[in-house]
Amino acid sequence: MKIVFLDAATMGDVSFAPISALGELECYQTSSREESLERVKDAEILIINKILVDKELIDAAPSLRLICEAATGVNNIDLEYAASKGIPVRNAVGYSTDSVVQMTFMMILSLVGKCRYFDDFVKSGEYSCSGLFTNVDRMFFELRGKRLGIIGLGNIGGRVAMVGEAFGMAVSYFSTSGTSHSKDYPSVSLDTLMSESDIISIHAPYNQRTAGLIGETELRMMKPSAYIVNMGRGGIVDEAALAKVIDEGRIAGAGVDVFTAEPLPSDNPLMNVRNLDRLILTPHIGWASTEARQRLVQMIADNISSIPGMLSR
Repeated sequence: MKIVFLDAATMGDVSFAPISALGELECYQTSSREESLERVKDAEILIINKILVDKELIDAAPSLRLICEAATGVNNIDLEYAASKGIPVRNAVGYSTDSVVQMTFMMILSLVGKCRYFDDFVKSGEYSCSGLFTNVDRMFFELRGKRLGIIGLGNIGGRVAMVGEAFGMAVSYFSTSGTSHSKDYPSVSLDTLMSESDIISIHAPYNQRTAGLIGETELRMMKPSAYIVNMGRGGIVDEAALAKVIDEGRIAGAGVDVFTAEPLPSDNPLMNVRNLDRLILTPHIGWASTEARQRLVQMIADNISSIPGMLSR
């Protein structure tokens, strides 16, 4: 059985042994459009992360029996056309929850604690010359007693809420689906969440309801002392508007792990923010702890094994 992974570089140094045990695994670190069309010719199982799988690519793989998404989102796959060809699509759900939750609080604690400023203060030599044992120029607030507003209370958002409670925070959420399903936390309007939260944490998928959800109007509703963190998807927050309100000092700061275009273009407004100590940018790594990637590989292997008759050839 021929298994082709078109963009294996997205997985880093994780072992693919659970997958290669199931058939002949051919891994390509990256694949251009032309390379993808050539490399899927004999594929029976196709594994992709961010590669576009449209009608043309599916038709280029006449032996294709299964598409495995090495992620949760499948918006890069033409699901309707795959179904019309009788090709099942399997994704991986829940593998990265712990990783994203941890990264979320790395962002929050680094921003609130002014970590970059104090680290630079010591490493620059200013602390050595200050004559004081401390520096109270830019103080942080405690999370206890503050309000954590979560946009998207799914598996990840729910875990973020639990950790927020452990810090002593009051939690509320905005349901992007319009269904207020949680009995543990109050559901509020987006305007209320934006205006009352001390920390806003985004964990929603990108879809018609969330595209452009947070624009300049919403950002200007925030408290000047509040922070916003986007660990959901790029395109939910207007990046130009976010850069603007940060530099104007309208909000305390932001952490962003996901972007409208990835990798982040060098001319993106967030790359030109002047107040860098108010902004943390990471290259879409929230999902990618060592353990999460190991779980993802095993889930892909399980998805292949779960299809009736898939291993009989």
